[in-house]
Amino acid sequence: MEYFVAQDSVVRTIWGKADTVLFIFAGAAAEFAVNKAVDWLYFTGRLPADPLGRLFSTVEYARRIVFADSRGAEQAIDTIAAIHGAVEAKRGQQIPAWAYRDVLYMLMDYSIRAFELLERPLAEAERAEVFDVFCRVGQRMGISDLPATYAAWLPDRQRHLAQDLVHSACTTDLYRQYRRHLGPVRYRLLLQGQRLVVPALVSQLLGFGRRSWLQPVVPLYRATKHLRLSQWVKTSLLPLDYRAQIAALDVAPAPAFQ
Repeated sequence: MEYFVAQDSVVRTIWGKADTVLFIFAGAAAEFAVNKAVDWLYFTGRLPADPLGRLFSTVEYARRIVFADSRGAEQAIDTIAAIHGAVEAKRGQQIPAWAYRDVLYMLMDYSIRAFELLERPLAEAERAEVFDVFCRVGQRMGISDLPATYAAWLPDRQRHLAQDLVHSACTTDLYRQYRRHLGPVRYRLLLQGQRLVVPALVSQLLGFGRRSWLQPVVPLYRATKHLRLSQWVKTSLLPLDYRAQIAALDVAPAPAFQ
């Protein structure tokens, strides 16, 4: 069977661990909030109404693509493209191509940042592998002007960060919704976790300021994450309703997208 992502790929390792996936989407949740196209996520009303549900819906699609066979992954990608096309038709506008690239770049960047935070530095070839996988996702979706190589992507990522981010009313409201759905303690943990992975400009726009107090805990967590205590900490980060979904992130999804 031919897979969209090779079975020995580091991308499967990254997306096969709940810890890493949660940090990927903690970072993306921060950057989404200051992206100039965040109003598109508000258009359907789903994001502010249920940010955690939207998170796990997005996670499920991304993980299905990573672990699916080629045909299943292509079906998943086509479904994502169709969903976005329906939103565009309903609004009577097209989502800007740069916004599509921004989302793809987040998946690339935070996959690398989260894994390196919790596990180890990636080799240059492994980083290029992450880029290649998500670039193929973008190509299947018809996203234009994608860089040809990982080396070409690096400056383009910086250009997008410089051009496409701003603190807006949506930013303030989205963080209000994060706090409402997480509660004050988990919300503070989210902020500290986001500080560990977001680029400096995102941190600046969100007013994160000083270094995260979680930073000194990371080496300890690396050493003890296999223990029951660390598993308890991980499942305690989100409300009870989502703990089963968090546990499921440590199990590879079915190979074909249904």
